[in-house]
Amino acid sequence: MELLNILSNILFVLAIGYYFMTNMQWYSYKLTRVLFHHTKTWWHLVYFLIPLFLYFAVSRETDFSIVVTLVYIGMLYMWRKEQDKPLVFTGRVKRFFAALVFFTLFLVMMKFVLNFEILIVIIPLILAYGTSAMMEKMLFLGFQNKAEKRLESMPNMIVVGITASYGKTSIKNYIAHLLSKKYKVYATPRSVNTFGGVLKDINDDLPSDTEVYVVEMGARGKGDIREITEFVNPHLAIVGKIGPAHIEYFKNLENIRNTKMEILSSDRLKEAWVHDSAMLNPIKHIHSFGKEIHDIRATLDGLDFKMDDDEYHANILGSFNAMNLAAAIKVAKALDVEEEMIKKQLNTLEPTAHRLQRMDAGGKAIIDDSFNGNIDGMMEGFTLASTYEGRKVVITPGLVEVDDEFNVEIAKKANEVFDLVVVTGDLNYAIFKEHVDVDKLVKLESKDKMQAMLIEHTSAGDLILFANDAPSFI
Repeated sequence: MELLNILSNILFVLAIGYYFMTNMQWYSYKLTRVLFHHTKTWWHLVYFLIPLFLYFAVSRETDFSIVVTLVYIGMLYMWRKEQDKPLVFTGRVKRFFAALVFFTLFLVMMKFVLNFEILIVIIPLILAYGTSAMMEKMLFLGFQNKAEKRLESMPNMIVVGITASYGKTSIKNYIAHLLSKKYKVYATPRSVNTFGGVLKDINDDLPSDTEVYVVEMGARGKGDIREITEFVNPHLAIVGKIGPAHIEYFKNLENIRNTKMEILSSDRLKEAWVHDSAMLNPIKHIHSFGKEIHDIRATLDGLDFKMDDDEYHANILGSFNAMNLAAAIKVAKALDVEEEMIKKQLNTLEPTAHRLQRMDAGGKAIIDDSFNGNIDGMMEGFTLASTYEGRKVVITPGLVEVDDEFNVEIAKKANEVFDLVVVTGDLNYAIFKEHVDVDKLVKLESKDKMQAMLIEHTSAGDLILFANDAPSFI
């Protein structure tokens, strides 16, 4: 029976470690975010605290802790099946579990051999977390030194830094495209915009013959932009629109603005453009932009706008993209790309994936705006959809990491524009239920039922807008 209890102990620790590390990976390995900013904190009660309490209670009084362990593993299995982002066993995760197994076996041995009583479930978890955190810190410093040497080996490379509350990835992609005919351009991939992500990109993927490196910079708190800026030291910088994205972490717009402005601290900064929403007084090489953009015409067929006296056209959707394109055009001109070349490149510009990206399938017009998680972008998608003459369907979880008032606004507008409003998940369903007509509201419990829902509720001739997306843990 003692051996069965030891097996139970080991399996329970590994299971609870799996839950812990899955959440850590979802929230960028930030323990404070897992504890204080998790959108489903009740999970910690159901899948961590209650099982922990039951395991201790049963193991102290009886020899049937294996029952609790097997039930808990079954619960985790069912929980895991509902998630669309399973734990990825990266090097960091493997190192954590190696430490967890070591400390669990060591403490079990101490109890078994020396009759050393100890809380042999929670302590291995704490020790493994502390050990793996120290290991990651040491590895990170080595990774940082390697990236620093790589940048030093490319002294002639021009670095363009981009930050904003909204549109960072789009601006980055537009700049890279406009410069691509004249320079060997490399941009950080996808939505990579953290310090660790940039370091990995430099070490693993930055080509040695790059002439212009376009770096996207994101933030969850004060100092995040400064950290990336001081490392890559951009020559040119863009601060796009400032808004309430991630205000849960920043508390107010002033903190967001100040954090974004950290990009201007670059030692090599030659020129920068800051959107009017930052309310910056222009000085020498730091310009404000936005007011010079006018006559914007956005339809489901493309975008036209004027900047100063020049007219521009691009086959992308959304009036807000006029601002993103304007920023890219200013960088291109600063790097001596001719006006004719800029306009030619605009005509071949592809939409950023999952950001007002139109496709047609099965007789349906589909707009994929699933990576657009801000209120301005979502409202623009609704406005574009309203120009469609047929039946209109929106599929959305609403907005995350914002105050409820923004989701109230979203729900009211969705009710006004769409014939069918499909809400994914529980996060904002109550708000939509209050502000959307009951006959046009559908709740999608899980994404694996998406295809069946589309077959049942949509038909040829419909426009379907995927507005924002959120993983199942949100």
